[in-house]
Amino acid sequence: MQAYKTYARVQPSGDLALSHLPFAPGSLVEVLVVGSERNSAEREQEWSRLMQMVQSLPQAATIRDADIAAETDATRAAR
Repeated sequence: MQAYKTYARVQPSGDLALSHLPFAPGSLVEVLVVGSERNSAEREQEWSRLMQMVQSLPQAATIRDADIAAETDATRAAR
């Protein structure tokens, strides 16, 4: 199955138009419309999952609070 992902804005009329699709004219395609705006709870859950994954990496065990503070200070000083 060939898949193609793009973004489009719903018009004030409620219509959605897609052009220049990589499918032959007359092809039957499946259409799935998913809103891209996430609410704050979804964003928080996604961020939490990402942080748990990062913190579980072996490299994370070697990072000390002092290392984080030093990097933060260096970044702020560079501004």
